[in-house]
Amino acid sequence: MFNKKKQPPIKSLIAEGSEITGNISFTDGLRVDGSIIGNIRAGEQIPSILVISEIASITGEVVADHIIINGSVKGPIHARKMLELQPKARIEGDVEYAALEMHQGALITGQLRPILAEGEKPTLKLAANNQ
Repeated sequence: MFNKKKQPPIKSLIAEGSEITGNISFTDGLRVDGSIIGNIRAGEQIPSILVISEIASITGEVVADHIIINGSVKGPIHARKMLELQPKARIEGDVEYAALEMHQGALITGQLRPILAEGEKPTLKLAANNQ
């Protein structure tokens, strides 16, 4: 159901304890463990992945192909291919996604809008709690 092709490599890290104010552009993969006040945008030319860990916090717009969130985001999110919301994800903002996987415990305060081609149905998967 979901695209399980090889993911782009994560080549950049914003480490725990880092605080960045300003917009960030990246290619391939980016992992955020720190704090960012500004927009994060992946280039559109090649596939991208963005991982926001449970200790990370973002205030700003987030745009990438595949986005995995287990931390805090205050701002709109645009996942061009796939959005995965882990149990500790906390989102305050509107979310656009092509496919969505949401684990129990994730919280969204905002609107969910699927990105659909004409006549297409949204892809939604509620992840089971396997404990």
